[in-house]
Amino acid sequence: MTYPRDLLSFANTYRKKWLEVALGVFLGGVGILLMMNTVSFSNGIIFDTRSILISVTGLFLGYLPTIMATLMISLYRIYLGGGGALTGVLVTVTSALIGLCWYRYRLKKIRQKPKKVWPELYLFGVIVHLAMLACMLTLPNQQGFDVLQVITLPVLIIYPLGTLLLCLVMLQALKNREAEKNLRESRESYKHLYYEYQKKESLLRSLLDSLPDLVFYKDNAGVYLGCNKAFEGFAGKTKDELVGLTDFDLFDEKMATLFRDMDQLMMKEKKSRRNEEFVTYPDGQEVILETLKTPYYDHNAQILGLIGVSRDITERKKTEAEMLFLSQHDALTGLHNRGYYEKERQRLDHHDYLPLSLIIGDINGLKLINDAFGHGAGDKLLISIARILASCAREKDVLVRTGGDEFVMLLPQTSYRETGALVEKIKKACKAGYELDNERIITSISLGFATKTREQEPFEKVFRLAEESMYRKKLLDYKSFHSTVLNSIKTTLFEKSNETEEHAERMASMAKQLGQVLGLDQEELVALELATTLHDIGKISIDSKLLQKNGQLTDDEWLEVRKHPEVGYRIAQTVPELRKISEYILCHHERWDGTGYPQGLKTDEIPLLARILAIVDAYDAMTRDRPYRKAMTKKDAIDELKRNAGTQFDPVLVGVFIKDVIEENMIE
Repeated sequence: MTYPRDLLSFANTYRKKWLEVALGVFLGGVGILLMMNTVSFSNGIIFDTRSILISVTGLFLGYLPTIMATLMISLYRIYLGGGGALTGVLVTVTSALIGLCWYRYRLKKIRQKPKKVWPELYLFGVIVHLAMLACMLTLPNQQGFDVLQVITLPVLIIYPLGTLLLCLVMLQALKNREAEKNLRESRESYKHLYYEYQKKESLLRSLLDSLPDLVFYKDNAGVYLGCNKAFEGFAGKTKDELVGLTDFDLFDEKMATLFRDMDQLMMKEKKSRRNEEFVTYPDGQEVILETLKTPYYDHNAQILGLIGVSRDITERKKTEAEMLFLSQHDALTGLHNRGYYEKERQRLDHHDYLPLSLIIGDINGLKLINDAFGHGAGDKLLISIARILASCAREKDVLVRTGGDEFVMLLPQTSYRETGALVEKIKKACKAGYELDNERIITSISLGFATKTREQEPFEKVFRLAEESMYRKKLLDYKSFHSTVLNSIKTTLFEKSNETEEHAERMASMAKQLGQVLGLDQEELVALELATTLHDIGKISIDSKLLQKNGQLTDDEWLEVRKHPEVGYRIAQTVPELRKISEYILCHHERWDGTGYPQGLKTDEIPLLARILAIVDAYDAMTRDRPYRKAMTKKDAIDELKRNAGTQFDPVLVGVFIKDVIEENMIE
């Protein structure tokens, strides 16, 4: 593809070539005129000054004009005829060739010489005309020698001088032309630079005005010389109003003095300075500005003034403060974190802070709370205990959350006895619980402590003693706390769902009867009774609105409800006393035909106690009123059990349950 610029370049080149051709034709014409005014010898031998013309043309005008002129003159000489025609053509051609050789190898250096170029130009003329004389030897017979005797002296004296004079004229014309060209280019360049300057100044002004940063410049006396739009807003004045004023004209004396002192210090040091300043905008907004002030100089390296750039870093400073806080604090509780603890431990492990005491705390039952009530409830427990610990700590103490459910307190200059008193204070506060979001949170934390009294005693040893003390205490606290939490879980379950404590007791009674008929031992009967009481413990994680919904459940709601066996299994696994029944809780919704959930077990793959649970739970549910239906009669419930025997329920167990538990009680 040809672009416009390429076309223009081609047109310029094409036009230049035609001009050179025209110039060659013109010079050829001049040569012919010179040949019309000649000195003639006998037999068609003529002499003229065309050798001067052609050689100088070759030297200064180059190939195309010289070739055209040489061709025209040679053709004309042949046309004239005579015995000297061949010699005339040779003189013309050799003069042109010598001129072109000088053009190719010497013209550039001649033009670069400031003076004393005439010796070379005179030599050039001598060589051209020595070649001319040599061409005379090509004349026929003895004419060459006769001609040489006549013209040698005049030619070698006059023709080189003529060549020199014409060369000097051409050289001066060439220099004048170059000077004119340079002047024209200089004018164009100046005009271009002026327009570029105007454009760049406009661009710079637009750029400065588009910046949100405050940009200003002053002289060395502190007088404003200009600014951008942002600074106009800051100062409350336009640029025209601002020029000629000082800081004392724009700001209160305290702020103006601060700015002036910074300016003087920067100019005294003769280097850029960066400062942070609290300033107030005209509208009363208080911000933090970061200002970079840089001196600018004249050509003698004298300071003329300064350029200032101020940036509002208020949000950045807030972000930095927040990042610093987060780097040293726990995001959930707001207490310091482990990184901060490590630095403070090294700082406080010094004889100035002895005795240095240490309290280690570990929350009781956090995993149980998370599994039973969700991680939101676990977070509330963590926050509550953190606030209790913070309320009991003194100003000089370092309180840290070092892990998920672990806390550490460093107590400088605190004796073992004082530390024990603080531990009792914390335990008393935890026993009372904590009010958070209008909810009383059950709080329990096992605490151990130790004290470093000698500088040589390793801190790691003190930490280990405190940790061992905490673990001993945790063993003592474990049963009582889990009993409290389990009671809370059962209470919450009965409050949230359609299940009641009476339902759990009825199920336990029927399950125990069926277990006795089946010949279960005492341990299995206890496990069965406990499993029937807690089999739906996983429903504590389900929204109460969903559990109490009157209408039919959607697919998504049904998926949520089906999760409760697995949740109940995880809760039971966290309590050693319940681990033995966790499998029954997990499997109580499995079906005899393998279409149940969550594992799809079938027939004897389902634990016996879970199969008993499924039958007892279904019968009691059918014979009691629910929000979405009325209770069935015992006869209808028995018929429903029979219809589902072999699909949903163990058929053998259904028969035993109907005969030895339901019908037996009906007879009684």
